Amino acid sequence: MTNTPTSFTATVLGIPRIGPNRELKKATESYWAGRIDADALHAVGRKLRDSQLTALHAAGLDSIPVGTFSYYDQMLDTAVLLGALPPRVAEIADPLDRYFAAARGTDAVAPLEMTKWFDTNYHYLVPEIGPETRFALNSDKLLGELAEAQELGVPARPVVIGPLTFLKLAKGVGAEPLSRLAELLPLYRDLLSRLAAAGAEWVQIDEPVLVTDLTADELALVGTVYSDLASATDRPAVLVATYFGHPDAALPVLASTPVEAIALDFTAGTTVEDVAAVRPLRDKLVVAGVVDGRNIWRTDPDRALSTLATLLGSTGALVVSSSCSLLHVPYTLTAEPGLDEALRSWLAFGDEKVAEVRMLATALHRGTDEVAAELASARAALANRATDPRLRNDTVRARLAALGSAATRRAPAADRAALQRDRLNLPLLPTTTIGSFPQTPEIRKARAAYTRGDLTAEQYTERMRAEVADVIALQERLGLDVLVHGEPERNDMVQYFAEQLDGFAATANGWVQSYGTRCVRPPILFGDVARPAPMTVEWIEYAQSLTDKPVKGMLTGPVTILAWSFVRDDQPLADSARQVALAIREETVDLQAAGIRVIQVDEPALRELLPLRAEAKPEYLEWSVAAFRLATSGVSDATQIHTHLCYSEFGEVIDAIAALDADVTSIEAARSHMEVLDDLNAAGFALGIGPGVYDIHSPRVPSVAEIERSLRAALKAVPAERLWVNPDCGLKTRGPVEVEAALRNMRAAADAVR
Repeated sequence: MTNTPTSFTATVLGIPRIGPNRELKKATESYWAGRIDADALHAVGRKLRDSQLTALHAAGLDSIPVGTFSYYDQMLDTAVLLGALPPRVAEIADPLDRYFAAARGTDAVAPLEMTKWFDTNYHYLVPEIGPETRFALNSDKLLGELAEAQELGVPARPVVIGPLTFLKLAKGVGAEPLSRLAELLPLYRDLLSRLAAAGAEWVQIDEPVLVTDLTADELALVGTVYSDLASATDRPAVLVATYFGHPDAALPVLASTPVEAIALDFTAGTTVEDVAAVRPLRDKLVVAGVVDGRNIWRTDPDRALSTLATLLGSTGALVVSSSCSLLHVPYTLTAEPGLDEALRSWLAFGDEKVAEVRMLATALHRGTDEVAAELASARAALANRATDPRLRNDTVRARLAALGSAATRRAPAADRAALQRDRLNLPLLPTTTIGSFPQTPEIRKARAAYTRGDLTAEQYTERMRAEVADVIALQERLGLDVLVHGEPERNDMVQYFAEQLDGFAATANGWVQSYGTRCVRPPILFGDVARPAPMTVEWIEYAQSLTDKPVKGMLTGPVTILAWSFVRDDQPLADSARQVALAIREETVDLQAAGIRVIQVDEPALRELLPLRAEAKPEYLEWSVAAFRLATSGVSDATQIHTHLCYSEFGEVIDAIAALDADVTSIEAARSHMEVLDDLNAAGFALGIGPGVYDIHSPRVPSVAEIERSLRAALKAVPAERLWVNPDCGLKTRGPVEVEAALRNMRAAADAVR
């Protein structure tokens, strides 16, 4: 490093990019549809970046992250930065189209795999590192965004994903990606040099992988990498950012290197004692993540200031920060005028978290007098929340306390299977879908009109019933064996249920990016959960009345409802899971009473909530499996229970998947080429399995031959008597024409293999 960097006091580790009104989502999808060109898309991106950076500077942050903007995903951006896109997209001449081909695929090109970013509900694209990968630095995007920020007079801090995280999260073809580390270090040194030449005083290198379990060799690499990068003389000051947990043994190793700063997450396990125990931190700048970047509850200012004040004695300098990027929370509470005022006072979205960071930094460095009113408001809100009667439902608690161990058990699987075969009379290799059908513009317009009051409840129900009838008729024409009602009435697979359960609140504009242009509005779980009335029975009963074939009742499981919500932080997650499970159990019993023979309880987030450290995993898996079984064990043995899991690395939870004891499990397998089946077999899995035979997150329609190959590959691992045929996931985001074509091919492939 050639110059002493300017110190700073208040920052965040990253910012969202979809736009407060989902401007980037809309522009990107318009580009894909050919309605706008690349210049128009880039103009939307530039406007969003400029407005956000200016707003953060005006809000009082004195170091602002740049480079976290992305048209799809930051791991994909890093693959571009390092020249690590897969060779199959190389023939696409246009860089932007090549980028989107890697993300989404084309008619001729398969996309990269996609999985969850650590234990969050954000999905990243998995880089592929193979023998043909030739790393090469392409820093134009990052340097361009740095220049934009400098033009605005913003104190910019470029952000890049670190080499260890990039390689650890990549997929190796022929060799372990981490074995290529030595090839990446010169590129990172070159990048640091370019950033310094462009005027960057600081660079943030994100290494969240440091909060996971690392081997002794991997820990040694932490020291090697950051000693190497920090030894360069022509570079900015280096801030290594960890988040989502405690770096544990990696912290003293990293602190012993010459990097100038380390960011730590004090909302997810790191403590002041951990910092005090690492002597080299007394000579470094520590960026203290005391404002939770993943949840929406207001920060307790007294607790945060106590942490910060104690840290002053154990660090060279101290910065107040969010715990991680604000990518994981909505933009602002100002977009939520309809929220209950008491609940609203308990919350902090993105803008409010920035204000909290600035307030705490002011109180820490200049005293509390300047922010006395803000501190008083926060304390009053916390006191109000603690005493609100909606937080506790004694009836629900008593019912759960009275349940015995039998509430989570059904008869042995083989006995159930015999009863279900007689009742359902399905062919070999039964075909089905995961649940949702396309949410067409007509469906969305009708829902919006109903929300505005332009449609009565009766009119809305009539329109949605017409959609259900169309979906049932389509599946009958295609010859599918187990049908679904298509879920036209549902805005989201979690929000729909949250809006009907006590203890939850829904937002109007609390959008958060899940992947690419897919955005969700996570509900807010603030109190004890109860089901006032049936939630789905009327819809499924109507769908079943239209056909003699079985129609699946479609429910979301307790773990997924929690994972895809902002959950209360005043009781153990396991307690909330049991409350949600009880509500879902009541719904399954009512569906069965209405004549529904197959009920699917989706748990795609089972792997997502798995703790990052091995020592915490057994406890989580025990209560998460118990919650699912509580939700699904209230029905008779003749009722077939399905579940669905998708877009996660399942190896670590294979035993838990088996322990769910669902009669049929459908699982993502297309992008990962059926690899999960070997893991299931190794675990002794002997229940029904539906490995996804085509990827629904890509716009391409798979051929009959392609699906047939997937089925024959699956049959090498699963006997035909247990194999189901289905897509990878729900069809909500796809178009009606491609869905019909793909399902027709799926059915034809199943017939051929039969």
